[in-house]
Amino acid sequence: SPGYCWPFQGSQSEVLIRLPAKLQPTAITIQYTLKTDSPLRTIGSAPRDFTVSGLDEEGKDETLLGTFTYAAQEELIQTFPLKDEMKDFCFLKLVIQSTWGKARYTCIYRVQVHGKMDGTSAISQ
Repeated sequence: SPGYCWPFQGSQSEVLIRLPAKLQPTAITIQYTLKTDSPLRTIGSAPRDFTVSGLDEEGKDETLLGTFTYAAQEELIQTFPLKDEMKDFCFLKLVIQSTWGKARYTCIYRVQVHGKMDGTSAISQ
């Protein structure tokens, strides 16, 4: 709900997401809140530019899966297709490179990873 986000300190942050199983990621969905629902009536803490990378079991071998811009003035839930690397990952690294205005913090309301496990169709976690 508005005001209860996943906060990151600063306008540049990163988080390592451990996936529930090895999977081949196909897309990532990022959610913020509407400007009118925001406690401060602003989208300044919304992520703007970000990258997504996949990492192996040890978290060492990193593969860039995409560079994106979250358009905070558009839909609050946005899905971004990832590069098809045809390999499985255990972790995804989300790196926020900028926000829509707030330099002190970044807020994300939801992150969903979509992908395929060996021998299955696409799933969403």
